[in-house]
Amino acid sequence: MIGNSSLLNRAIYIASQVAPTDLTVLITGESGVGKEVFPKIIHQMSSRKHGSYIAVNCGAIPEGTIDSELFGHEKGSFTGAHEARKGYFEVVNGGSIFLDEVAELPLSTQVRLLRVLESGEFMKVGSSKVIKTDVRIVAASNINIPEAIRSGKFRQDLYYRLNTVPVFIPSLRQRKEDIHLLFRKFASDFAERYRMPVIQLDEDAKRLLEEYRWPGNIRQLKNITEQISIIEENRNISATTIRGYLPSGQFNELPVLYKKEGEDKEFSERDLLYKVLFDMKNDIHELKKVVSGITKEDGVTPEIQKRESFLIDRLDSDLEGLNDIRDKVEIHHPSRIESFDESVHESEVVDEPLSLQEKEIEMIRKALKRHNGKRKNAAKELGISERTLYRKIKEFHIE
Repeated sequence: MIGNSSLLNRAIYIASQVAPTDLTVLITGESGVGKEVFPKIIHQMSSRKHGSYIAVNCGAIPEGTIDSELFGHEKGSFTGAHEARKGYFEVVNGGSIFLDEVAELPLSTQVRLLRVLESGEFMKVGSSKVIKTDVRIVAASNINIPEAIRSGKFRQDLYYRLNTVPVFIPSLRQRKEDIHLLFRKFASDFAERYRMPVIQLDEDAKRLLEEYRWPGNIRQLKNITEQISIIEENRNISATTIRGYLPSGQFNELPVLYKKEGEDKEFSERDLLYKVLFDMKNDIHELKKVVSGITKEDGVTPEIQKRESFLIDRLDSDLEGLNDIRDKVEIHHPSRIESFDESVHESEVVDEPLSLQEKEIEMIRKALKRHNGKRKNAAKELGISERTLYRKIKEFHIE
């Protein structure tokens, strides 16, 4: 394991603490983060280290044969069963078994696995004889198991049995300080394997690697390092060279709603502030379109036109204020954030004060009056959804 991330160190600490016991461990994390390494750590640090260890990819075994693979079968139990066969749980008795992608197991197999966890007993396919086994189970999944439970694809009782000790493996974008360390390790390994000089990154290239989101995590970083090591003749790698190997569209790291495994949705103050700013920006642009449309209609008095012009200037000022607030927000990585600045037509400024809320209420009332209270038509004229209009009517207590 390579890295100094606090999240990674926490996962290693939990794994080392639980290893001497026989507790079941559930490892979660995105695809490519290295979940398969932790069961080996747990096995090697346990009292079972001299016993057998086997890793089973549950998603790679066909549904029709998964029971036979795990629990074995008797001769003639199904077509093609020409002789009896031992399953993994029987072969690994006294050792450890790693069930990767455990959420891919069929529901019928989940029932069998639950019995093994509860009593250490199972029956071969086509047999009525109960077999005892002493196996340490470590499971892993890259999907949200609670959501799979809600959709009926995973048993809740099995989840609680597997999740005795949870270990969460952070994604590569959550441990940016480790990206360069991993790159250097992979570059050194490939240089030795292919007998060529080690590639080196300049500072811009290092920053670019930290900006990238790495949807494939460590597996993707390793593949890209290997490509660059083989293809590039110049061993000093620049950011321009790196960018040519990274798929586009994965550099924008605007805040997103992220839900950790087993937790409710929680957002940092920075994420909440960004969300508020973006919502305000969208509302302001929406109002600008409405105001511009109303000023072009027939029958609008010069007085109202002056007020609407003043409102547009106020909206422009609000947009500039949002830019100033956004620039003061402290973030932990460089991001490419679109400017809130938008070009709008120039309008005459009048001295008559009018708040944004008052103007919005006035426009909504006029639209409802013109359409005899029909919200659908009024919302269409205002350029907003009927749901938004209903919310604003309720919020402003508009009769």
